[in-house]
Amino acid sequence: MKQVFLICAHKDIDQLNALVAALCDPDFTVYVHLDRKSALDPAALHPSARQVAPRIDVRWGGFSQVNATLVSLRQILHEQPEFDKVIFLSAQDFPLLPNALLKRELMRLKDRELLETAPIRPGGWNVGFRYQFFYREGGGRLERLACGLANRVLRASGRRRSMPDGFVPHGGSSWWALSRDCLAEVLRLADAYPRLMRFMRTVQCPDEMLFQTLVMHSRFAGRVLSDNFRYVQWPEQGARNPKVLDAGDFERIRASNAHFCRKLDSQASAGLLPVLVQWKESRAAA
Repeated sequence: MKQVFLICAHKDIDQLNALVAALCDPDFTVYVHLDRKSALDPAALHPSARQVAPRIDVRWGGFSQVNATLVSLRQILHEQPEFDKVIFLSAQDFPLLPNALLKRELMRLKDRELLETAPIRPGGWNVGFRYQFFYREGGGRLERLACGLANRVLRASGRRRSMPDGFVPHGGSSWWALSRDCLAEVLRLADAYPRLMRFMRTVQCPDEMLFQTLVMHSRFAGRVLSDNFRYVQWPEQGARNPKVLDAGDFERIRASNAHFCRKLDSQASAGLLPVLVQWKESRAAA
């Protein structure tokens, strides 16, 4: 069964190409979105990868992350009439399963949407502030001042914003594996609810909210398995970014049921990468 991998990348062409090379398989198609502001040379991209166009200038925490994903998905669905899932990756992911085993695992999960999700509320994922207040991506000084003033008014009045059109907020990891039919429904809903999409332009980290909210609003909600099969380690002190993995993380990675681990850096993870490669090769030979 055909699978599509969508990789978003903003640095380190060698690491990106190594990931594309690892996913070279007759049953896999790989798309890459290159951040428009990055120094990555499109001409240096692995020849088996398909480039997403247009390229979006991606800013952390803003709607540009969602926009880059939506642009990529529209191209994929236009060009690929038949496939099982899109597996969404960053260029700092590493595949822990050899391709034959990864294909078997994805076949086992073919009737599920692999989407880490929880309701955004006290007792669920308590990050309501991300959408209850205004967040501005970029803009000039006056726009930032207006955003800050609006938030001060909300706090002083005790009021909070809510999602439009009856949508119930859900959130989770921005990395997922969703079926073609589910993604077609996500794009349909995005087009059908322009007010929600405008609202999402004013929230913090909409990439960790929009897809969960739309899928859980759709007929695919019952297919969701709240597990994206990624190994990620968050610093105990709390941080906005996950830990860059190193050799000391290997045993925990090996004990997981993850299909991919992240995030890796070609320099900071230099001691871990050859160990992962050797372990992966041993799994292929088993």
